[in-house]
Amino acid sequence: MTEQANQPQHAEAQFMIQRIYMKDASFETPNTPAVFQQKWEPELTLDLNTASSQLENNIYEVVLTVTATVKNQNAVAFLAEVKQAGIFTIEGAPKEQLDHLLGSFCPNILFPYARETITAQVIRGSFPQLVLAPINFDALYMQQLQEKQNAGQTQTESAH
Repeated sequence: MTEQANQPQHAEAQFMIQRIYMKDASFETPNTPAVFQQKWEPELTLDLNTASSQLENNIYEVVLTVTATVKNQNAVAFLAEVKQAGIFTIEGAPKEQLDHLLGSFCPNILFPYARETITAQVIRGSFPQLVLAPINFDALYMQQLQEKQNAGQTQTESAH
C-alpha cells in the first residue's frame, strides 16, 4: 500500500488552547453589614452565558460569563460575576463540530477557572464558601440546539 492510501480522507480537527484569561470580574455586597447579622439561609441563582467570536482564520475567543446571585431573607447578600475567556485555535473542524467546540467544549475548559474566581471572591467578601457544582455544557448545548430547531419549526409553520 502506498502512503497516500493510508491517509484519511478527512484530516482530523486540530484544537489548541492559546490563552485562558479573566476578561472581567465583579463582586457586589449591597446589603452589608446588615446581611452579616442575619441568620444565613442562602438562595443561589446561577446564570451562565457563552459567546464566541472569530479573531483570525482558525482563531476564536470564547467568553463564559458566570453570575452567582445569593439572596438571604429576600435581600441580595452578594452578586459575584466573572467573564472567563480563552483564545483557541481550531483547524479542520466542520461547521457542526466547530459550533459544538465553541458552544460546549471550550466553556467546559473555562468553567473551573470561573468557579475558582467566584469562590475566591465570596471568601474575600467574608461569606461562607460557595462551591459551584460542575456544569454539563454538552447537555446545555444540546438543549439550546433543540430550542433553536423548535423555534425554526414554529417560524416555518407560521409562515405557511
